[in-house]
Amino acid sequence: MTEIAGKVATITGAASGIGRATAIALAREGATVCASDLDREGLAETAKRIEAAGGKVSTYLLDVADKDAVFAFAQDIETSYGGADIVINNAGVAQIAKVEELSFDDFEWVMNIDFWGMVYGTKAFLPQLQAKGAGHIVNVSSIFGIISVPSQAAYNSAKFAIRGFTEALRHELQRTDIKVSSVHPGGIKTNIVRNARFLQSTQATTREEAASGFDKIARTTPERAAQVILKGIRKDKGRILIGLDAHLIDCMQRLMPASYGKLMFRKEMGLEDI
Repeated sequence: MTEIAGKVATITGAASGIGRATAIALAREGATVCASDLDREGLAETAKRIEAAGGKVSTYLLDVADKDAVFAFAQDIETSYGGADIVINNAGVAQIAKVEELSFDDFEWVMNIDFWGMVYGTKAFLPQLQAKGAGHIVNVSSIFGIISVPSQAAYNSAKFAIRGFTEALRHELQRTDIKVSSVHPGGIKTNIVRNARFLQSTQATTREEAASGFDKIARTTPERAAQVILKGIRKDKGRILIGLDAHLIDCMQRLMPASYGKLMFRKEMGLEDI
C-alpha cells in the first residue's frame, strides 16, 4: 500500500475542482502538499484552506504546457523537500468543437496542456521516485479516455493518450515499488465546461446551456472524487473510476465496444426516431 502521511505530494491544477479537493484531502491525511496552477487567486484560496486546517502546503505558479517550467518545478521540489513521493498530474482543459471545425491551434492547446503536461510531469518527477526506490504517479484521464463522444475529439484524444501512456508506464514499473494509476472521473461538479473553449456551432447554442446540461448529469462532488483518488492511491489501484456513471459507462464500453454510441448518442447520430 502507498502511505500518504509524511509524504511529499505534488499536484497540478490545484486551484479548483478535483485538484483543489485532492490537495486538501492529501494535507488532511498528513502529506506535505506542493500545489501548482496558473490561477494565482484560486491557488491562494487552496493554500488558505489547507493552512486553516493545519496542513502543510507550498504553492507554485505553473503552466504545465511549458516543459522547461515543469522541469524547473520538479527541481525546486527536489531542492526544497528532497524530491516527491506522490505525483498527481491533474491539470486539464476542455474543447467543445466538431472535428470539421476544430482548428489545429485549438487542438494543440488541448493536447499541450492535457497530454503533454502529464508527460512532462511524469518525466520530470520519475527520476526522483526512482532515486527513492518507491512512490506513486497518478495521471488524471477521464471517462472520456474510455469512450468517445461527439464534439470532444481533442479532449478524447488527450484523455485516451493519457490512459495509454499511463498503462505502458505501469507495465514498465510493475516489478518496482513505484506504483502508477490512471484516474477516470465521470461527471464531476466542476467548472470545466464553463471554462472550455467553445464553438457556437456545437449542439449547445450557448456556453451556459452546455454548462447547465453538464450540471444536470454531474452528480459527484470534487470532495468525493478526492476521497476515491486517495483510496485508490492507498490500495495501489492501476485504474481508478470515479462515480457510478463512470462504472456504468466502463461496463457499457466493455459490452458494446463498437456500438455504444448508437445507444448513448442517438440524437447526435440522427437515430432518435429509430
